[in-house]
Amino acid sequence: MSAHENIGEVLPLWSTIPFAGMLLSIALFPLLAPKFWHDHFGKVSAFWALLLSIPFLLVYREVALYELLHILLADYIPFIILLGSLYAVSGGILLRGTLRGTPAVNTAIIAVGTVLASWMGTTGAAMLLIRPFLRANAHRKNRTFMVVFFIFLVANIGGSLTPLGDPPLFLGFLRGVPFFWTFTILPHMAVAAAALLVVYFAMDTYFYKREGGAPPDDGVKQPLKIEGWYNLFFLLGIIGAVLVSGIAKWGEVSVLGVHRGLQDVVRDAALVLIALLSVIATPRTLREANEFTWFPMKEVALLFAGIFLTMVPPLKILQAGARGELAFLVETVREPYHYFWITGILSSFLDNAPTYLTFLNTAIGSFSPGLPEAEAIGLLIERHPLYLQAISVGAVFFGAATYIGNAPNFMVRSIAEESGTPMPSFFGYMIKYSVTILVPVFILVTVLFFMP
Repeated sequence: MSAHENIGEVLPLWSTIPFAGMLLSIALFPLLAPKFWHDHFGKVSAFWALLLSIPFLLVYREVALYELLHILLADYIPFIILLGSLYAVSGGILLRGTLRGTPAVNTAIIAVGTVLASWMGTTGAAMLLIRPFLRANAHRKNRTFMVVFFIFLVANIGGSLTPLGDPPLFLGFLRGVPFFWTFTILPHMAVAAAALLVVYFAMDTYFYKREGGAPPDDGVKQPLKIEGWYNLFFLLGIIGAVLVSGIAKWGEVSVLGVHRGLQDVVRDAALVLIALLSVIATPRTLREANEFTWFPMKEVALLFAGIFLTMVPPLKILQAGARGELAFLVETVREPYHYFWITGILSSFLDNAPTYLTFLNTAIGSFSPGLPEAEAIGLLIERHPLYLQAISVGAVFFGAATYIGNAPNFMVRSIAEESGTPMPSFFGYMIKYSVTILVPVFILVTVLFFMP
């Protein structure tokens, strides 16, 4: 087997066991052995990564080495650099003043974050607003549901309007989907966001009244002001670097046999530089006032190293399509609502970017077999736009369904816990919130937009 042959065609389904073990560890250890998990989550992540990597390398040798290096160099490291730079820069922006978390204020903050997410990315919007949001509600007793809705809307659904919002849409843009085509899913986003904001406002109002109905008043009302405002320029620098890397074509470089666009390497270097400049320029006292620590970033970096490595077999099998062990699943996808739900459910647990590409290729293969990709995508948009809408909406919306569905989810959870807000377990989040609140909204979106 050559190094670039699709290994997904020969991988057995049981090779996904380490990935399942990684997910179950994240789900169960914090419940069953919280102290062990807090002290050793990095070792657990390393265990599952090695359990996959060692036999994978022994059996498939250079092919396995290439796949592991590829996901580390082309996916994991850029992912951590982007997340780390946004985390460092947003941690240097401090909103001071009297901001009390009433239902109206909280709904307004989430609504603003939902709008911002499409233009500065779900990660950027989430990192910018989560700390002011938590601080405004520090006096509230019931805060868990607030953070969950923040994840639903700011960290996921809000990113569906432009390619800057969420990585799958950016990949679609790189392959020929026009930049503003994603505005065609504005009605889907508006319905989902409006429904969730109404539910949120009702829940917040209920708990607000139960808690006494009035925020604490110390007699001092300070005007709102932003300290560390210069970090907003660093934030714009990050957005610009990401956008340029998607447009520019500066050739390729080979790193350990993995070919990467030179513009991507330059982008990663620029993001590291921006993060360093932010750390140097921002006084330590400001970050301390913002309750900034590096622990959430460390947790995400270690856990997602295990997730990315163990994710190789399920992703490759899925990408093998009808020639892989998941052929029965891929071949059942025919109608727009199939694309919406299958793309979505898989995006909840796997990286939503390659899942988006897999079903985008499935759709263009069904309608325009043999045509060049850019031409086939053009025809898909012209003749069957509903299919691309279903794939796009599924990949973005369902990222909210689990903690690992989208990059900022885990980070927001970690920051919330560090600030003293209890968060549900992996399964608790899915059962208590995703199944009961998100799924009915997704059914509504299906009925309104994707049913024949």
